This record gives sequence, structure tokens and C-alpha cells, in this order.
Amino acid sequence: MFRIISQDKKTEARTGEIATTHGKILTPAFMPVATMGAAKTLSSEELEEMDYKLILANAFHLYLKPGLKIIKKFGGLHNFMNWNQGLLTDSGGYQIFSLKNTKVTEEGVNFRSSLDGSSHFFSPEVSIKVQEILGADIIMAFDECLGYPVECKRAKESMERSMRWAIRSKKAHRNNKQFLFGIVQGSTDKDLRRTSLERLEEIGFPGYGIGSLSIGEPEEMMFEIVDSLIPLMPENKPRYLMGLGKPSQLLEMIKKGVDLFDSSFPTRIARNGSCLTHQGKIIIRDSKF
Repeated sequence: MFRIISQDKKTEARTGEIATTHGKILTPAFMPVATMGAAKTLSSEELEEMDYKLILANAFHLYLKPGLKIIKKFGGLHNFMNWNQGLLTDSGGYQIFSLKNTKVTEEGVNFRSSLDGSSHFFSPEVSIKVQEILGADIIMAFDECLGYPVECKRAKESMERSMRWAIRSKKAHRNNKQFLFGIVQGSTDKDLRRTSLERLEEIGFPGYGIGSLSIGEPEEMMFEIVDSLIPLMPENKPRYLMGLGKPSQLLEMIKKGVDLFDSSFPTRIARNGSCLTHQGKIIIRDSKF
């Protein structure tokens, strides 16, 4: 699914190509976030005009609203969104663990909808089933996402559970037209991260996400974690740093050898009146403009 086109001689940066059923995606690539099937303030046509070949939607939010029945009637998320390019869905783990009053067991997570308070249950099997119904080209294993900071013991327990859930996610995966990526966990502990990656390689995935970073930890700490992981990651598989969107950080991570990124940062600051330029961020509502 992935081939390296070129490798920079001075850094770990590389260009590559991911082949999906909805076309080829050149990397490094940034994914705009279309959480509920649409990037805020942008239509699918506008995203295509900007030449985006891969965008991200969230399985958890789409499961709650509009719901799987409606999306199935359209024949999948691509048709629902009127989107003809590549699509990646997040498993919902990050969003679920951001909710209050969740109950986590080995089986999965019980939670209440933030929309109407109704009770729901997500597990690796449920998450994969939801993502297969949505029909994205790349789907993610269901994992437990921790905030920052977190005690080492808790980080280890969570990483171990995420690895067991990764096994279950792969067993539940049936659609060979979808690429299932594993997610490296372990908080800010380099040894836990290394162990997580080794476990995922044993399970076998065509690509790897790096989860639970860019969530409040110092920037230098995030860089150190990535520096420790990249030399251990397979060269012939895409590397996806989840939730990163600041331009300066993107450039640094590309130098380190990361291939994929996503964030709601660009659309969020734009709809709040800011613009990113080569001279930095400007407030377009300022009277001088």
C-alpha cells in the first residue's frame, strides 16, 4: 500500500505514496478534519479544489449523529459526504475517553452520549464494525487514550490494554479494501512506547499511528518521544502522528520522518478570525486589515 519515492539526504524526511481504492495519496500529507462528515466552513468540493487527497472523519461522532442507518442508506461515508478521494476514520477512542463518567473494562467502554445522555458501549469489535460500515480507506485500531500528565503505572496499564485491544481490532477486521493501522501508546515513557511498537509489529499492521501526543505535554518532550520511535519504525510503512497541526511542528516532524498528520487547528483558527502566513499568525479582524 505504501512506497517511498525519495529520501532526504540531510534529514529523515521522505516522500511517499499510499495507494487506496479512492486514489493515490502523496506523503507527507496533512488531513483536514471533517469530524461529522464535513470540515467546518468548507464543502467537499472546496477541499477537492485545494487538492486534498485524504481527509479525516470520526467514527464516534458519526455513530452518534447522523447514525449508521442514514450513512448506510447513502452507501457509505464517501457518498454521504460527496467525497471522491481518500478517507481515514479515527476509531473514536480519543473522543470517548474525553467524556466524563465513562466506565472502562477489559471488554470496552460504557459511556453516555453528549447529545442526549443515552447509554452506549464501544469495544474494539464495535469500533471496527462502525468503521467498516462507514467505508473509509484507512481505519484505526481502538485504543485507550490518556491525557497528560499521567503516572507511569497508569500509563503501563493503559498501554497493555491498548495492545490487547489492537489484537482484537485486527481479529475483527474483515474488509481487505480498508487498511487497519495500529496505534503506538505509552504516554511520555520512551520504554513503554518502544514496547508498544514492538507489540504492534508482532501483531502486524500496514501502518502505524502515534497516539496521545500533542495533548498538553511540553513540545520538546513530544519531539523526544518521536525521535526515540522513528528509528524503530518500519521504513516501508506510513507513520501517522495523530492530532498535530501547527505549521512549525509539522515541518519539524516531517524532518524526523513522519508521513501523515491531522488537526482541526487550521479550520478552528480560521473561523475565529485568524490567518496563517509566512510571517506568522495574523488576526484578520484587526482594523489595519
